[in-house]
Amino acid sequence: MAASGPNWVPPYLDALAAERDASVNTLKSYARDLEQYAEFLADRSKTPASADRADVEAYLADLEARGLAPATRARRLSAIKGLHRFAFEEGWRGDDPVALISGPSKPRRLPKTLSVAEVDRMLTAAREAPGSAGKARLICIIELLYATGLRATELVSLPVSAVRGDPRMILVTGKGGKERMAPLSAPARDALADWLSIRDAEEDRQVKNGGRRSRFLFPSPGKKGHLTRERLFQIIKDLAARAGVSPSKVSPHTLRHAFATHLLANGADLRSIQQLLGHADIATTEIYTHVLEERLAELVLTKHPLAKK
Repeated sequence: MAASGPNWVPPYLDALAAERDASVNTLKSYARDLEQYAEFLADRSKTPASADRADVEAYLADLEARGLAPATRARRLSAIKGLHRFAFEEGWRGDDPVALISGPSKPRRLPKTLSVAEVDRMLTAAREAPGSAGKARLICIIELLYATGLRATELVSLPVSAVRGDPRMILVTGKGGKERMAPLSAPARDALADWLSIRDAEEDRQVKNGGRRSRFLFPSPGKKGHLTRERLFQIIKDLAARAGVSPSKVSPHTLRHAFATHLLANGADLRSIQQLLGHADIATTEIYTHVLEERLAELVLTKHPLAKK
């Protein structure tokens, strides 16, 4: 029999949004994770208000038995820990049943990335795409992603005002509303100029026919008013296929990793890359040190006097 009880999830998510500037995507992920946790407890006639340590450990064991990856299990435990800690701090419970539970160890995984040659092939495929408007938008998308390391959400929601006037830098609003400056390369500025010319001409025609102007660089008639993340992922995968690059290894995030990896391989320092990517903690950026390690090993093997003997 399903148990009923106070629903702590909405106020907890509100607190995350207000106090920690959690992004919309983070809040959605936590909401899904906590909904599934509540469903598991309901099958045991429990709620988060009545769950004990054994219930939480049973849930984690169930996730493992279902074959969920350690990273996924760790993320779900993080959401559960946050909920119960919040309830304890608010005085809704007198204890925290999750406080002493440790999560599954997560193996260090290097981010998927692309070689310079693979990115070049995708850029070439974009320039060879049919149609003037579609081609200009596609080139602008790929150039911006690779030149700036923007996240998918940051790109699709980029306001057109941020790129007016042939800027050398653009102001980007990242996770939690945090702002940073992203430099633009000459090819990216050229691609922006070409797309803006076509975009603005089309918008002028729509306005004459009773339409309204969009505040986004990549407008769309959909509910959000801009290109969706889902559509962006499909555009990138279609481009990869045309370029002869496996679509399974390509996404907007892969291009973000390529941006960071190629910068580091060519001498950029981690602190600069941290700022360009908008990472709050340098520890997040340190995943890219494998590139630096490979470069240093190559220097020793090719440049050290004893390596040639």
